[in-house]
Amino acid sequence: MDNLSQGIITLIVASAAFLLSWHQFRLGNHRIALLLLMLGGLILRVYTSSDMFLHYWDERYHALVAKNLIDNPLKPTLYANPLLPFDFRDWTQNHIWLHKQPLPLWLMASSLWLFGINEIAIRLPSIIMSTAGIAITYVIGKHFFDHRIAFLAAFFFAIHGLIIELTAGRVATDHIDIAFLFFIQLAIFLSIQYVRTGKPIFNIMVGLAMGAAILSKWLPALIVLPIWLLMVLDSGKANYKTIALQFLVLLITGFATFLPWQIYIFTCFPAEAAWESNYNIRHLHEAIEEHQGSVFYFLDKIRIIYGELIYLPLLWFLYRTAKDQRNLKRLAITIWFLIPFLFFSFARTKMQAYLLFTSPALFLITADFFMTISDYKMQLKWKWLINIVLILLIALPVRYSFERIKPFRKIERNPEWVSNLKELSKDVNEKVVLFNYANPVEAMFYTDMTVYPQLPDKETIKRLIREGYTVVINDEGQLPEELLMMDGVKVQPIKSHDSNQ
Repeated sequence: MDNLSQGIITLIVASAAFLLSWHQFRLGNHRIALLLLMLGGLILRVYTSSDMFLHYWDERYHALVAKNLIDNPLKPTLYANPLLPFDFRDWTQNHIWLHKQPLPLWLMASSLWLFGINEIAIRLPSIIMSTAGIAITYVIGKHFFDHRIAFLAAFFFAIHGLIIELTAGRVATDHIDIAFLFFIQLAIFLSIQYVRTGKPIFNIMVGLAMGAAILSKWLPALIVLPIWLLMVLDSGKANYKTIALQFLVLLITGFATFLPWQIYIFTCFPAEAAWESNYNIRHLHEAIEEHQGSVFYFLDKIRIIYGELIYLPLLWFLYRTAKDQRNLKRLAITIWFLIPFLFFSFARTKMQAYLLFTSPALFLITADFFMTISDYKMQLKWKWLINIVLILLIALPVRYSFERIKPFRKIERNPEWVSNLKELSKDVNEKVVLFNYANPVEAMFYTDMTVYPQLPDKETIKRLIREGYTVVINDEGQLPEELLMMDGVKVQPIKSHDSNQ
């Protein structure tokens, strides 16, 4: 079945799940409605994740490091067995790989260990976490607002184009940002349980979830702290002494979760850890790898990611928060979005997914705006205009979802170059080194070879042969005669994919 047919069937089935979900919600069957909403979201995620190849940025790197972690979970490596000199500062071809925090990589490694070395196993943790995020958004929305707003916000989460695309590994930061979003949501969900029950065990779990978020994508996870504080104050159930004590417990638990790994890498891999730490700080005052933009970058980007009308609910919500600062629930949602928005707007390095962990706040803001003007529509003039706004608040995110999922685009989802590598993996072992292959990271994921994109010199070949390696050179028809004539060198054509894939 071609991609177009699969896409049409996927949209029909997912749409049916969403419509049934809305019907069940109107009947008051909220749990069934939520399960159907999750089913629709899951269908979209599975379809988009079914590209049977590793995507160019950044999924292929995360996949290879995760594969290598299976053998040694405490030693993240890109080139597990580097045979040529390398620059430890170059995260695209070094040995010890500390470019990302380890938790999402451990999750991917666990999936690979359970289900084998394949693309779906790489994406499975993200599929599970982003599908669970639909339910978590609903619970958060119900706590801060009501069932209707919670349901609509969960729908926005279920169909959100960027979340689905990141789940599928199609765009940069992929599974790292999905894990970060999930653990931020989980921490807030557990904060709700702590506020409702007053049981300290839930507060400890908040600290663990916050620590897990830091182990996914570092210190922006601390946004959990002011949200937790406002939620506890809003509950009115605890005195200031108890709040201070539990806040301290939260901090200690969170730091105890993420600090051991930081101490470990600075002890075992000091040069690489110091370089990556400095590299992270440079994001604040330097546009790393040309990921740049003005201070208005995210202000402009949110209209694309969340729909062009996002400014209406956002300005309305900020106004209501400023007007009634005693409403701590609204203040918590505002802080969830506004502090990261301001922080990353003034940081020099910018990428579209940097604010993904604030997306549930924007979904709730949009849903609150939608329900408010819907309730008061009959009291307002220009009802036709209000109806258009309501329709567009739904239609624009749906359109964006189509653009990201690409269900109507004819694409090759099972490319020949991947099949060639998988076939090649059956005939090679760990003592094979391949040169002159344009996509070494993918080749090392699908096979057990050590792979380099460049041609070797004669001395390198002789050394590797002496060390017991089989040297294979990819022949694209332009190899130097001296390499073709060398004893012990195996020359063969191996298909690679376009680097702009």
